[in-house]
Amino acid sequence: MTPTLHDIRQAAERIKPYAHRTPVLTNASLDQKVGARVFLKCENLQKVGAFKFRGACNAVYSLTDEEAARGVCTHSSGNHAQALALAAGMRGIPAYIVMPDNAPAVKKNAVAGYGGVITFCEPTLEARESTMEKIRSETGATVVHPYNDRRVISGQGTAALELLEDVPDLDVIIAPVGGGGLLSGTAIAATELKKGIRVIAGEPEMADDAFRSMQAGEIIPSVHPRTIADGLLTSLGTLTFPIIQQRVEQIVTVSETGIIETMKYIWERAKIIIEPSSAVAVGVLWEKKIDLSGLKVGVILSGGNVDLEKLPW
Repeated sequence: MTPTLHDIRQAAERIKPYAHRTPVLTNASLDQKVGARVFLKCENLQKVGAFKFRGACNAVYSLTDEEAARGVCTHSSGNHAQALALAAGMRGIPAYIVMPDNAPAVKKNAVAGYGGVITFCEPTLEARESTMEKIRSETGATVVHPYNDRRVISGQGTAALELLEDVPDLDVIIAPVGGGGLLSGTAIAATELKKGIRVIAGEPEMADDAFRSMQAGEIIPSVHPRTIADGLLTSLGTLTFPIIQQRVEQIVTVSETGIIETMKYIWERAKIIIEPSSAVAVGVLWEKKIDLSGLKVGVILSGGNVDLEKLPW
């Protein structure tokens, strides 16, 4: 079932004691550069450094005590793994995380640090899914998918809910798109709360499967994407795609150069540490492929988890 605005409002109440209400920041030099009034929703300042905590937290606290006692499980090498491990730890239940053995050490350490019980597997989707299924059958844990999950989508939608409470007269909201959990939650919240608001997604040119899926009218899987925006490598889900088709005006692709330039500019001028995936959303304004001049634009900065040893400039 498709999540509703009611589900998103319930999620907001559920996660209120645990998640940060992140600030909305502005930057005059950015406004001047892109020719619009930009409002940055700073999910880079969320717990685990990404919006993912909202969805994971909502999923964990949606469980009955009986379900929760058996724990939660997922496969993820990134922010979702950390978010789920932290949310489960806060509720005092186990989180079983399947990670590919080639995941960066910094991510393995973070998941372990949040108390996740890690099982490593071959770096293929098949291995990840079969390993997770084995753990689920052994433990009875509830699977929490990174994005193709109603509870997760509802949790991610709470960022847009807060943004529109803080800046109710936005003309446009831009979010990045990978698997579509953040984008679909954002689109439901925004279009239900404000009639006529435009929802636009940013996607890397080098990982443009969502853009192509929208053109084709069916999910085109992501195959060997090569982009610096490592948070946006996944394909759309069966739950997220129909919501995006129905409620998102368009997906705009951003070049690798645009992603890097935007990320550097936000670090230097706005003094905000964002990861490349966040820069993709700002990059929609930066590259001016569509005309948003003079509009009030909300941008969801999805996260700020950057490997400081491998900066792209």
